[in-house]
Amino acid sequence: MMLPNGLARAAVRSRPASFAGTFVALLMSALIVTACGILLETGLRASVPAERYAEAPVVVAADQYEYVVTGSGEDREEEAVPLPDTARVDAGLAARAARVPGVAAAVADFTFPVRPAHDSVGSGTPGLPVPGGALTGHGWGSHVFTGSALTTGSAPRAGEVVLDSGTARTAKAAVGDTVALHTLAGRQDFRVAGIARTGPGDTARSTGALAWFTDAQAPTLAGHPGKADAIAVRADGGTDTDALAGSVEKVLAGSGAQVHTGDDRGAIEDPGLGYAKQTLFGIGGSFGGIAAIVAVFTAAGTVALSVSQRAREFALLRAVGATPRQIRRAVASEALLIAPLAGIVGCLPGIGLAHWWFGQLQDRGAIPEAVRMHVSWIPLVAAVGAGLLTALGAGWAAGRRPARIKPGQALTEASVERLRPGVIRTALGLVALVGGAILTGVAARSTGDDAAGAALGVVMLFMLAVALLGPLVARLCAGLFGLPLRGAGAAGALAVANSRTNSRRLASAITPIVLAMAFASTLVFMHTSETHIADEQLRAGITADHVVTDPAGLPVDSVARAARAPGVDAAVGLLTTQVLVPVGSGEFKSLQGAATQGVTGSGAELAKVQDLDVREGGLDRLGRDRVAIDTTLATSAGAGVGDRLPLYLPDGTEARPEIVAVYGRGLGLATVTMDRAALTGHVTSGFDSTLLVRGGTAKSLAALGEVTDASGYATEQNLDAKLGAWSNTTMAAVLGGFAAVAAVNTLVMTVLDRRRELGTLRLVGATRRQVLRMLRWEGLLVSLVGVVLGSAIAAATLVPMMRGMTGEGPYVPPLLYGAFVAAAGGLALLAVTLPARAALRRRT
Repeated sequence: MMLPNGLARAAVRSRPASFAGTFVALLMSALIVTACGILLETGLRASVPAERYAEAPVVVAADQYEYVVTGSGEDREEEAVPLPDTARVDAGLAARAARVPGVAAAVADFTFPVRPAHDSVGSGTPGLPVPGGALTGHGWGSHVFTGSALTTGSAPRAGEVVLDSGTARTAKAAVGDTVALHTLAGRQDFRVAGIARTGPGDTARSTGALAWFTDAQAPTLAGHPGKADAIAVRADGGTDTDALAGSVEKVLAGSGAQVHTGDDRGAIEDPGLGYAKQTLFGIGGSFGGIAAIVAVFTAAGTVALSVSQRAREFALLRAVGATPRQIRRAVASEALLIAPLAGIVGCLPGIGLAHWWFGQLQDRGAIPEAVRMHVSWIPLVAAVGAGLLTALGAGWAAGRRPARIKPGQALTEASVERLRPGVIRTALGLVALVGGAILTGVAARSTGDDAAGAALGVVMLFMLAVALLGPLVARLCAGLFGLPLRGAGAAGALAVANSRTNSRRLASAITPIVLAMAFASTLVFMHTSETHIADEQLRAGITADHVVTDPAGLPVDSVARAARAPGVDAAVGLLTTQVLVPVGSGEFKSLQGAATQGVTGSGAELAKVQDLDVREGGLDRLGRDRVAIDTTLATSAGAGVGDRLPLYLPDGTEARPEIVAVYGRGLGLATVTMDRAALTGHVTSGFDSTLLVRGGTAKSLAALGEVTDASGYATEQNLDAKLGAWSNTTMAAVLGGFAAVAAVNTLVMTVLDRRRELGTLRLVGATRRQVLRMLRWEGLLVSLVGVVLGSAIAAATLVPMMRGMTGEGPYVPPLLYGAFVAAAGGLALLAVTLPARAALRRRT
C-alpha cells in the first residue's frame, strides 16, 4: 500500500494555503455527492408502512402504474410511470377472495370525498357544518379492519349514514336526525343511523370528518359503480401470510388485480409514494448526477491548480536528482493525505443538507409524511471514494508533464507559462464545442421534454468546452475585454498584461464563475420563463366575469344553479386532473403527463368564458370522445385535428379520442380539454374545482363558493406556480452556491500563490494602493468574462428549450439577472482583495 512520504508531508506544511484550497474543494464535492446520494437511495428504498390496512395482512388492488417498454431482447427496458389517480378493482372480487381457505373476511374498501350541503335548496333538511367543508366517506364494512366501532345507533342501511363522534358533536347531530350531503350521485338527504368512535385505521392518514355508508351504496356515491379502491383480506388465526397471499393470487388469477403484503400495502393506501419516488430519483439521480459531475470536475480543477502552482518546486526536485516516479508518488501521497479527511468532513454537512432538503419536500407535500429518509454507508463511501479518485486522477494529470520532462525544461516552464495548450486537450475542447452547437440545433427543433433533454446536453457540452479550451478562451477574452482597461492607467494595463501572460491562471479562475452563472441562470430563468408565460396565458385566457372556487370541490349541481342565477349568460364547470399521453418513438418513447380540464358544458359555452387561442379546428364539436389539445402536445405526439390521440385517463383506462381543435394557451390553462363526462368514474374526486361564469353578480353566486374575478383567480394560480418554483430555486442555490465557493476558493489560491510577484512589484516602486488597484481590475476582468461566457451558455440553453417547451423565448427578470451579475462581481473582488491585503501586509 502506498503511504504518504516525507516529501508530501513537507509540502503540506510549507504551502498550507494551497492545500487548504484543495481541502475545501474536495470537502464541497463530498457534501454534494453525499446529499444527492442519500436522496437517491431514499427514492430507491422509499416505502410507507401499512396503517389503514395494518390489520389486513393481504390487500388486493389494481396496478397503480402504466408502463413504457422500449427495445427488445437484451436491450428491453421497462419504465413504470405512476398513474395520476387511483386505479380500481372489481368490487365483486371480494366475494371470490372470501372463499379462500384461511380467509376470515374479505372487504371491499371505498374512500371518496363528501361535501356537506350548507343550504336548504330543494329541501328543508339542514346542512352539516364541518370544519374544512369536507368529509371522507367509506363503506361501513371497513370497520372490520380499521377498528372503528359504534357507540350508539346501528349500522347504516340504504339512505343512511354513520358519523364519527367528533363530527356529530360539532354538528349537534344525533341518531335519527336527517342531514343533507353532496356526493358524486348528487345532493341527497341521509338519516343518521349511528355514531361511531374512529379506529386507528381510519385516523392514520385522515384527521378530518368521517362518514360511513352501506357497502352496497358506497361505490355509487363515490362515482365508481361496481368498483372498489382495494380489497382488504383478514386471515384466520395462525394462517401464514405468504401462503394466504399465494392462495388469493391463484383464485384471482386473470382479474388483473395484484396481491400485496408487508409495506407494499402502504403504497396502496398512499398513492403519493410513486410520485415521491420519482421526485427523489429526479433530485438524487438526474440532478444529483449533474451536480456530482460538476462537483468532481471543479474539485479536479482545484487539485490541478494546486499541483501546477508547485511546478517550480517539482522542477527543482528534478534538478537535484528526484526521479519521475518519486514526483508522481509525492503527488499521490498528498492526495492520500488530504482527500480522505476532506471527504469524511464533507459527509457530515452533506447528511445535514439531505435532511433539510428531504424535510422541505415533506413540508410542501411532495413526499408523504410516513416516508423516512435512508442514510447508509453507501453514499458516504461513494463520496469519499469519488473525492479520492478525483484527487489522484487530477494530481496525476497535472504532475505528469513536470515529472516527465527534463529538469532544465521543467525549470523554464515553471518560470514562464507555456503558451501552446496540449493537442489532445484542444481537440477534445473543439469536439465539445461542436457537439454543443449541434445539440443547440437539435433542441431548437424539438418540443416538450425532448427540448429540455437536449438543452441539458447543451449546457454540459459548452461547460466542458470552456474547461478544456480555458487558456485559449481566457487569452482571447483578456485581449478583447482588456481593451477598455488599457485606458484605466498603469494598473489597468498591468492587469491586462498579467491576464494575457498567465492565461492558465486566468482560466482556472474564470471556469467556476462560468459554471455558477450558467447553471444558476438556466435553472432559475427556466422557471421564471414558464411562470411568466403561464401567467400571461392565464390572464389572457380567462374571459369570465366571475370565477367560483372551493377547496373541497364545488357541488355537483353548481353549474345548473349558477346558470339559473339572474343575468348569467354562461356557466361552465372545470374539473382539473391529469392524463398520460404517449410521445416519441423507439428508444425515446415516453409517457408525458398532461394537465387536463374536464368541461361541464358545451364548447360554445366554454368559448364565452375561456379564450384558449384556437389555432386549428374549433371547440363547437368538443364532446364525448372528442378533445382539444395544446399545440406543444400536438407537436410532441405528432397529431393534429382529425387524428385520434392515444392517452391514458387518470385511472389508467386507455382512450383514443378524436382531436377537434389545437390551441395555444395550454401552459396557462390546460394541455388537454375534454368533456367532463369522459372523466366520470376515472377520478377519485369528481367535484368540479372551478366554475367560470359570464354575467350575473358575485352576490348571487356566493352560496356556491368563493367568488373572485379573472385577475384575482390568476393571482392565486400564480402563487401556486411560485411555490412549485422552490425545487428549481433550491437546485440552483445548491449548484450555484457550490460553484461560487469554488470560484472564491480558486481566486484566493491564485492570489496567495502570487506573493513573490506582489513583493517584486513593491520592490520596483509600486505602492500598496497601485498593487491592490491592479488586482481589483484583474478581479473585475475575471468576473466580466465569467458572466459573459456563463450568460452565453445559459442563453444557448434556454432559447431553444423554451421555444420547444412553450413556443416563446425565455423571460429573464432584469433585477434578478442584475443580482447574479453583482454577486459574481462582488465575490470576485472580495476573493481577490482580502487575501491580497493580507499578503501585502506581511510584505511591508
